[in-house]
Amino acid sequence: MRLSQRVMVVGFSLGVVMTFAGCDQQGPAEKAGRQTDEAAQQANEKAKEAEEAVGEKVEKAGAFLDDAGITAKIKADILSDPLLKVLEINVTTTNGIVTLSGVVDSKQSIDRAVEIARRIKEVQSVDNTLVVKSAG
Repeated sequence: MRLSQRVMVVGFSLGVVMTFAGCDQQGPAEKAGRQTDEAAQQANEKAKEAEEAVGEKVEKAGAFLDDAGITAKIKADILSDPLLKVLEINVTTTNGIVTLSGVVDSKQSIDRAVEIARRIKEVQSVDNTLVVKSAG
């Protein structure tokens, strides 16, 4: 082989070696792409966290509105019931658990108020703390 051919073969070989050696190094475009991917992944994770937090708040708000609706329905039914005719029954609802409190005229009034509360389908249970007004 002639000297010029040897120089060309060595030069070509060095070029191939340098090309493959350069493949392991990241250029600006590769670094930018990797950083963009990482930022997108972090943004996606933050969005999922925010979605979960909002979902929890919506559930709590929905439960509050459900409780308020239950309370309003029971109060309306008690006020419209001809046997009760009392304004001294307090109704509160927490997580579907209704508490009846106050003073009524008779045991029948207590039973009727409890019955009205229990017939609302969203009611989980009724905590009755009503008392009969003492004679005197």
